[in-house]
Amino acid sequence: MIKAEEILKKYWGFDEFRTPQKEIINAVLSGSDSFGLMPTGGGKSICFQVPALMKDGIGLVISPLIALMKDQVENLSKRDIKALALTGGISSDETITLLDNCLFGNYKFLYLSPERLEQDWVLEKIKNLPLNLIAIDEAHCVSQWGHDFRPSYLKINRLKEFFPNVPFLAVTASATQRVKKDIIEQLKLEKPAVFQKSFARENIAYMVIETEDKLHKIEQILKKNPESSIIYVRNRKSCFDVSNQLQQLGFKATFYHGGLAMKEKAKNMDSWMNEKVQVMVATNAFGMGIDKANVKTIIHIQLPENIENYYQEAGRAGRNGEKSYAALLVGPSDVIAARGQFIAGLPDKEFLKIVYIKLCNYFQIAYGEGINEQFPFNLNHFCSHYNFPIIKTYSGLQFLDRQGIISFTQEYSEKINLQFIIESKEVIRYISLNPSEEEIILAFLRTYPGIYEYQTAVNLSLVARKSNNSEEQVEQVLNRLKEKGIVDYIAKNNDAMITFNEVREDERTINRVSKYLEKQNDLKKEQIEDVFQYVSNHEICKSRFILEYFGEKNTTNCGICSYCISKKEKNNNSNQLSQLILNKISEKPYSSRELEKIMDCKEQELIFALQELLDEEKIIILPNNKYTKA
Repeated sequence: MIKAEEILKKYWGFDEFRTPQKEIINAVLSGSDSFGLMPTGGGKSICFQVPALMKDGIGLVISPLIALMKDQVENLSKRDIKALALTGGISSDETITLLDNCLFGNYKFLYLSPERLEQDWVLEKIKNLPLNLIAIDEAHCVSQWGHDFRPSYLKINRLKEFFPNVPFLAVTASATQRVKKDIIEQLKLEKPAVFQKSFARENIAYMVIETEDKLHKIEQILKKNPESSIIYVRNRKSCFDVSNQLQQLGFKATFYHGGLAMKEKAKNMDSWMNEKVQVMVATNAFGMGIDKANVKTIIHIQLPENIENYYQEAGRAGRNGEKSYAALLVGPSDVIAARGQFIAGLPDKEFLKIVYIKLCNYFQIAYGEGINEQFPFNLNHFCSHYNFPIIKTYSGLQFLDRQGIISFTQEYSEKINLQFIIESKEVIRYISLNPSEEEIILAFLRTYPGIYEYQTAVNLSLVARKSNNSEEQVEQVLNRLKEKGIVDYIAKNNDAMITFNEVREDERTINRVSKYLEKQNDLKKEQIEDVFQYVSNHEICKSRFILEYFGEKNTTNCGICSYCISKKEKNNNSNQLSQLILNKISEKPYSSRELEKIMDCKEQELIFALQELLDEEKIIILPNNKYTKA
């Protein structure tokens, strides 16, 4: 068998593994179930990709994140490793074709969402695949105590029945002790080898900075640290606004969010990755699969909704091992605003039911119908139409997505409605004169049989795949056909896609998942309270707070966070004040009130310094309550 290091060198160009990658790989190769808790940037994907490449057969990777699946498949393809992903919006026929390709096409990886395993016919197809490994990515989703729990993850353990000798590997970047225990139990891992890397990032200085003028503070931070930076903001509008403000201040900045067109995303990402701009202003849609080693500073302008997310986002700094900063800027009203956003914005069962029913009505889905139907979606328009609060509605749609009732994909999309407006014989004549366009035109005609009769919603990426062309080439052909009066097509921009994963059953659907809603709401309240503690607790090192949150014991102060620095400054100030007191009372005795006026310091600081000097027996109190040197 080829060695793990040879695979690593051949495909990734590295000579050695990071701890505990090699140990996890060895456990998988020995056939053992394994659990890997590795902080962000620790290289989790290599832990399942390398052993799957070393063995005959296919590695099955279960992941809840479409963007992450696409990113990993793309990265594997760049390395000439055959991989495919079953994402939402793919028809049953195409899914069957892809799974057949997986069996007979020499593929090494199959990525799919946990919801796919709930489809019996998909499971039947997977049962026939020669799997060598089953990897569960983002495994915290298995636990009801995890920050992104999905009930569909609970059914992954069904694969144990069909693949009793195939090792399971569960990996996550953030899990408390309670979540870790729950993952192992829910997945039915058998005597798993557990690998847990410390959450400590010794080179990251966690800074909580209280400020009334956040833009001015950002300007100070970026001037002091002119290297690559990420600024995380809450919404898409803030992305543009903050990026624009920074440009006006003379910084090179760009922005990124889920609503950008793919070309603009790629352009902005390229500018930042290749050092053409210093600052990327982004929502939390940015970061999946990003491996930029020299990020010096991460700045959060608003409070995160939980410590897990904050740790992952802050952890994108300093992957080169050099000192870096994770600054959380806190304004006077931020805690009140966060309560309003995260707690008041939690949907209850009644609101969730109304949103679901109105969503079905919005797309004219009849009771008992709708499964696998997909629609472009604009959240603002939907909320405006029904007078719904945006944050609460967004939370409700996210919950329905996690339950697998819908797939709520927050990606920019172009809905294209297409119709051929000349007779079929004229289209055939055009094809004979333009043979280079034949495959694309025939792909449209074969995929959408009603395309002569009426405007038909078409999927460009599907046509591109079927005709072995790029989406750009398909668009070029469409534009030429439109110019020549052969087709009529309309493109509409949307900021999301909604796919209905089951038939509409209104109350029955919501009643089934409402038990999870209450538990998740309680968990979210707990988590935001922990965030409030993180920013308001002035009695503990910020790094220790995070480590203890994740269950690590015997921690020590980091020495570089905002708490540790303030403590050093206090000690320095205290030492200076003590020396000034000693110098003054060597001339003559003074009372504390007299010293307070002379030293021009706060009463508490003076009392603390006098107490220390008394404890050290450097001064004494005279009968007249004045201090003098001992």
